Amino acid sequence: MPDYIDTDILIIGSGIGGGTAALRLAQAGLRVTVLTRAKDPHNTNTAWAQGGIIYKGHDDRPELLQTDIQNAGAHICNPEAVKILSEEGPIDVKRILIDELKVPFDVHDGEVSLALEGGHGMARIIHAADATGAAIETSLIEALRREPNVTLLPGYTAVDLITPGHHSTNWQSKYAPQTCLGAYALEIATGEVKRFFARRTILATGGLGQIFLYTTNPVGSRGDGLAMAYRAGARVMNCEYVQFHPTSFVKQGAPRFLITEAVRGDGGRLCHADGVPFMHKYDAHWKDLAPRDFVSRSIYSEMLDHSVPNVYLDFRSYISPQRIQEHFPNIFKACMQFGVDATKDLVPVAPAAHYFCGGVWVDDHGCTTIDRLYAVGEVSCTGLHGGNRLASTSLLEGLVWGVRAAKHVVMHLHADPPIAVDEYPAWQQTGDEQPDPALIAQDLSVIQNMMWNYVGLVRNRHRLSRALSELRHLESEIERFYRVARISDELIGLRNAVRSAVIVAQAAWENKQSIGCHYREN
Repeated sequence: MPDYIDTDILIIGSGIGGGTAALRLAQAGLRVTVLTRAKDPHNTNTAWAQGGIIYKGHDDRPELLQTDIQNAGAHICNPEAVKILSEEGPIDVKRILIDELKVPFDVHDGEVSLALEGGHGMARIIHAADATGAAIETSLIEALRREPNVTLLPGYTAVDLITPGHHSTNWQSKYAPQTCLGAYALEIATGEVKRFFARRTILATGGLGQIFLYTTNPVGSRGDGLAMAYRAGARVMNCEYVQFHPTSFVKQGAPRFLITEAVRGDGGRLCHADGVPFMHKYDAHWKDLAPRDFVSRSIYSEMLDHSVPNVYLDFRSYISPQRIQEHFPNIFKACMQFGVDATKDLVPVAPAAHYFCGGVWVDDHGCTTIDRLYAVGEVSCTGLHGGNRLASTSLLEGLVWGVRAAKHVVMHLHADPPIAVDEYPAWQQTGDEQPDPALIAQDLSVIQNMMWNYVGLVRNRHRLSRALSELRHLESEIERFYRVARISDELIGLRNAVRSAVIVAQAAWENKQSIGCHYREN
């Protein structure tokens, strides 16, 4: 009985990018293994997406969407990626999400309802109430569970990618081009690290919001995929561009959950405790629907000018109570849970780290600079988002590149030579100490506070210099800790979080120009 798992395709992550790729590859007859660190495979960044997904507006054309994406992205988006998304995205939404998976999007007069969101020149966003990502994820996981060619393994944390240069015992293999042959992964329940060998590997691990003190991301969003790919030698880019969502719920004792931009698309206005709106002072045209980086910095300025910890989002004056409860039911319930009635009260909000616009460089098919390794979704950098992501492009990017990566795999898999499994040894524990949870929690807290204060919404050379100095020192301490302790999910996450923090801080230091969501005072 082999002490490793062999599969045609290994996919790390079960959100819309990884899930779509898995579905298409399984339908092509390939054996697909999907790993996710969560106990429940539904618990992904995708499932946390309240906002919608771009479809196609009335009288919409690809070039109109391309213009909106480039405007939001500070005109540094990859034109080819923008073109691909605008042309293929609506087709994939119709064919896969609406017709095949039958995601229950909101309907009006027999047609999917179209909504307006910030930065869009027309209504082209479709929603499933205020839980679009969850609706998509539920339909996707159900489809994967019906596929006999898919093995879905929750409760596994990828440790490192398997490459000849790092892991082969055959020295001659180290001279070959860098290639990914799978991954070492920790079975969280048993503490056992297993080898997963695959002809092709797809990273779909999501973002890194948890390296910041305040974030709308789930707990697993700590940069695992970025850090693993970087250690393996993959090219990363645009890592200074971290988008801060303008409106996360803020109240003592409550988690920072997202208040979707669709609320402002429906008429909600940002204001102070007196109910007086302020966004017209910053952008007389777009007002509350300006691009996210601009709205976030505007809120930040208002908070500083008025010495307040938050501003407010006014549903009550602009949206009827019935519509609030029908169109934003989950937000309404979440606010009520913490004593805020959105039909009667102003909702306290402030910015929080939301979306990573950079990541592992990929081409038009999701291929990284490492042979046989792909990346899709938020962990990747297609160049689509440029300096700042346009609302509701994230789910669509995962869908489109999930499909594209799967097509590329099917077309090229036949050329892959067999893997010499015996050259890649089983995982060896380097330490026996039980990792101290207090040390892990403290180190993670230091990373999060440092990133929030020094590499957050507004950056300057003094803050970034301090961040890099302290983060690099902390990383050396964490690496020492990693070598002497028994491996655990929390320790893996800490190691990846500090590496991702250094990558982001270094990119922010090197880019002296304020562009999009990377804003420097000096």
